[in-house]
Amino acid sequence: MNTLVVRPARVRTAGVRQQILLTAQQRLMILMLLFMAAFFLVSVRLVYFALFDTGSGRGQGASTFVPARADIVDRNGVPLARTIDGYSIRVVPEKLLNDRNYLADELVKIFPDTSRAEFLAKLNGPRPTYIRRRALPDQVAAVNAIGDVGFDFPREKERLYPQLSLAAHVLGFTNAEGHGVTGVEGAFDKRLIDDATRADPLALSIDARVQGVLESELGNAVTNLEALGGAGIILDVHTGEVLAMTSLPTYNPNKLLGSDPATRRNAVTYNLYELGSTFKPLTVAAAIDAGTVTSMARRYDATEPLAIAGFRIRDSHPSRRWLNVPETLIHSSNITTARIADELGRENMEKLFRDLAFDGRPEINISERAFPLWPKDWGRLTTMTTSYGHGIAVTPLHLANAYATLVNGGIYRPATLTKLGDKAPPKGRRVFKAATSARMRQLLRLIVSDGTGKQAEAPGFRVGGKTGSAEKPGVGGYRRSSVVATFAAAFPMDNPRYVVVAMIDEPKGNAYSSGQRTAGWTAAPVVRKVVTRAGPMLGVYPDESRDVDVSELTPLLWRNGEDQ
Repeated sequence: MNTLVVRPARVRTAGVRQQILLTAQQRLMILMLLFMAAFFLVSVRLVYFALFDTGSGRGQGASTFVPARADIVDRNGVPLARTIDGYSIRVVPEKLLNDRNYLADELVKIFPDTSRAEFLAKLNGPRPTYIRRRALPDQVAAVNAIGDVGFDFPREKERLYPQLSLAAHVLGFTNAEGHGVTGVEGAFDKRLIDDATRADPLALSIDARVQGVLESELGNAVTNLEALGGAGIILDVHTGEVLAMTSLPTYNPNKLLGSDPATRRNAVTYNLYELGSTFKPLTVAAAIDAGTVTSMARRYDATEPLAIAGFRIRDSHPSRRWLNVPETLIHSSNITTARIADELGRENMEKLFRDLAFDGRPEINISERAFPLWPKDWGRLTTMTTSYGHGIAVTPLHLANAYATLVNGGIYRPATLTKLGDKAPPKGRRVFKAATSARMRQLLRLIVSDGTGKQAEAPGFRVGGKTGSAEKPGVGGYRRSSVVATFAAAFPMDNPRYVVVAMIDEPKGNAYSSGQRTAGWTAAPVVRKVVTRAGPMLGVYPDESRDVDVSELTPLLWRNGEDQ
């Protein structure tokens, strides 16, 4: 038997193997060429954008990188207002599958702040309408869970205020169309939406940390004193920049629906008050400037009420003696201030108030600004009563601007809510002589160290200021039971940098204030707490080795038991 051995045929010859390798190399070369071409095109595109697309250098090259509305930030870059993509809930009635009554019942469970009848009207309406704008994620999920195709959830640009109610009256809010209505949002609406500027945040003068301190301390006082509300402001005396501004009660601009519209009123710039004895230092300064007061030692009769034009001007805490100028302010005498104003005369008093812009809306860059209540008749009685803050009504911002002028060397500058940065402050105009301003710093310091403002003393911060407790006008005269308590202050008085004004509307005399309603017991402590907490944030640190030199004035102060 023969065995046949078969030799297997070769699968590939050497020539075939070489051809396969050559083909693979050619394909690899093609891939490399394609990759290089793509890389070249991308590189050329990038170079083009770098050289020719000027908008991209400011973040405007692609719409996704440019906000629909510019952010608003505080002076340190902390975001106060931003635009985000939010959810809305809309109903398209013609697409609804479920019974409208059932849907209305379900919607009321999700949105108890809206009536069933209102939902039914929207569900039965002729055209698509919004169930809720600015809906929360859990609300969107709940409506989606109803399972009706007639609901849709469009993504829309939404204005978010990440600090909630912080600086609400400064910021204001936007409407459903995304335009500013009040505050900075309203005043700077064009700048915030303009294509050329909206990529850059709008930096405010506000310091969010200091704002928080002011809101916290004033809010605690308003609550504990069972007051109607309050107003507060911190102002840079040299630049006019507002570091903090608060109005109470406040609101959350994220949740306007259902909030009380009255809470949106800015008490600092839009409410008018007779601010009482806080005007007395202004009167004294004008009298010093005019040469009416030439000596701090001169005494004025305060032994009994001052009768004028059928009225009697009284002191709330009568001294029943003759008072000199420092004592007039320390004891807050209406009688002697009125006597100084009477000598100063109508023209000089009216000029003082006009120079301080009390005859117009407060100067600041928002729209919510009230026109003061200016006296119709500038007779002798009006000249006297306005000297101690009655018969003329202004905003707390008017007062803050006036005190900044009083202590900064005598220069009036308008307030601003935008950060100046490297810009020079406005030149301003002179209202008081520099020497008069220096004298007033001494007198304001004495009021805190020795007078009605003792509760404002913050050790080491050299606070100076003046109390004001004014009865509110009503039908038939002033209401003794309703008081506006104000403390206007500056610190540090040896080199003033900031003005602080705290006002409380109708505080109750209770255990919190030792039964007192006046500013020395209600508003002054707020200033002390604010200065102690916010001073270091503003670069002012306590230093008990420094103070205003008042050595020439202290011998003039009468001490109980001394000869008058």
